[in-house]
Amino acid sequence: MTNKYLEEYNRQNLRACQLKQLEILGVIDSLCRRHSIGYWLDGGTLLGAVRHGGFIPWDDDIDIAMRTEDMARFKDAARRELPEGLFLQTPETDPEVELPIAKVRDLNSFYVEAGDNFAAGYQKGLYVDIFPFENYPTVSRGFGRRITKGISKSGSILHKAHHYSLRAAAELFWFGGKLGLFRALWAAARAVRPRDTFIGNIPENNGYGVMHRQDSVFPLGEIEFEGRRFMAPANPDAYLRDLYGDYMQVPPPEKRIFHSIFIMPRLTGGADKYSSK
Repeated sequence: MTNKYLEEYNRQNLRACQLKQLEILGVIDSLCRRHSIGYWLDGGTLLGAVRHGGFIPWDDDIDIAMRTEDMARFKDAARRELPEGLFLQTPETDPEVELPIAKVRDLNSFYVEAGDNFAAGYQKGLYVDIFPFENYPTVSRGFGRRITKGISKSGSILHKAHHYSLRAAAELFWFGGKLGLFRALWAAARAVRPRDTFIGNIPENNGYGVMHRQDSVFPLGEIEFEGRRFMAPANPDAYLRDLYGDYMQVPPPEKRIFHSIFIMPRLTGGADKYSSK
């Protein structure tokens, strides 16, 4: 059952949410440029930049990506240099988080998604997602899609909350075995095939099995997003076609949905800008 009052509340707060996320992205961009760390707009954020010149009108998150080696450098710099009010969220800094990605969270806000667990104490403010990408072995897209989707799906099922039951026990053995097999196949492919053609989200996050040609990503360019310039793949058209196919086709109204269930862009009074440490 939907709640029309909650839906209207979220619509009224969507733009404030987007603008605060844009400020977070600006902080990330400045930090990355200062340390020569490459990143690029990813997913719906890149789609919004190309199709709308900014946010997709109903989108309420920002996605960027960077190579795994750059992610390590970014984490080190972010821990030292993020301004007050922002928090680098990873499994290391917020142990109740399990996803192997990074988020830069705003602490003076509250953002609820369908999968959030209120029994857990991890930070739940507005954020920018940062996805780690790695070079893929040169294999067919069909093989790569099957293996990475298998790793992502199996890992997701194994990490979700389980109750004691025969089904839970069966899932543990079945998907545990599949995960081991898929990881072994992927490791073998990485060991024997060159890794100079494709790049993709680390398999644990690649639920759609998308493989991008490296020459569609590098050398990185720039793109306008909400009147500002941010880093982007070298060929946004090829990148978006890998993700969405005919990406210029705007979905019907019933598919224009928020990621969030509840958005509160600010918890307490104060300036929207982040103060330096």
